[in-house]
Amino acid sequence: MKNATFRQLRVFNEVARHLSFARAAEALHLTPPAVTMQVKELEGHVGLPLFERSGKKVRLTTPGEYMLVYARKILATVKDAEDAAARLLRAETGKLTIGFVSTAKYFMMKMIADFRHLHEGVDVQLALGNREQLVGMLRSNEVDIAVMGRPPKEMQTRPEPFAAHPHVFVASPDHPLAQRGQLSVEDLRPYDFIVREPGSGTRAAMQKFFEDTYVEPRMKIQLGSNETIKQAVMAGLGVGFLSLHTIGIELTQGRIALLDVEGAPVVRAWNLVHTQSKLLSPAAEAFRYFMLEKAEAYLAANFGGFLTHKDNG
Repeated sequence: MKNATFRQLRVFNEVARHLSFARAAEALHLTPPAVTMQVKELEGHVGLPLFERSGKKVRLTTPGEYMLVYARKILATVKDAEDAAARLLRAETGKLTIGFVSTAKYFMMKMIADFRHLHEGVDVQLALGNREQLVGMLRSNEVDIAVMGRPPKEMQTRPEPFAAHPHVFVASPDHPLAQRGQLSVEDLRPYDFIVREPGSGTRAAMQKFFEDTYVEPRMKIQLGSNETIKQAVMAGLGVGFLSLHTIGIELTQGRIALLDVEGAPVVRAWNLVHTQSKLLSPAAEAFRYFMLEKAEAYLAANFGGFLTHKDNG
């Protein structure tokens, strides 16, 4: 049964309802041979005959009667899902407050613009901060739904991963490390690092990487945003550790170089997060559905090529 299709189940249900292959074909706008073929394929998956024919009369076999119960349950569940999707797609009004960590702004602005194009009546409010600040916004109910890396463990939330989130080591193109091929973690030890502030997800990901590899990085400069870190890296002040999703323009323009460090990229996940106690509004559900459907493909199309190029280089 695992290879049965929804189309086969719909055809089976229609034949059982009319007890006629010809009338089922009319109802489904198919030819009678097409209906017969779909039923035969389903019978092949089940391994038992579902109908008995006697002249023009058709009746369900005992296995057919059992299978009809389950087929209708499956079709009813699919119909519920279709109805829910339709309701979400019609979520044209309401206020929606979306929170996201600052690292996500490099793709979230485009995603929100596309969402608003589909749901012009939704009043979208934005709230940005680092991970620690966003957890506070979730706790105080300031945001309906949040986009972040690590979901908070200190409160009950519902996290849903929607895309891979690679973090990479970067330097200016004329940095000594950028002139070399594959690097070990030990190769990084003599060089200065420019890092994000404590409380940011990027800082936490970097610290976890170095803890696992037993290397103590030389953290010389601490800055509070990805933009200032990028500027410092491009100026040659040190090595950076950043989300790949923050440096697309700089990589395209050749202003920042990816370092091929053993064990990198450090791949985490982007998550949609909301508190378990919060009942999402239709607008929030529509946004959740939109992100789960669209975001991964957008990120892969716009950033995946950088890692492919790095692997091939």
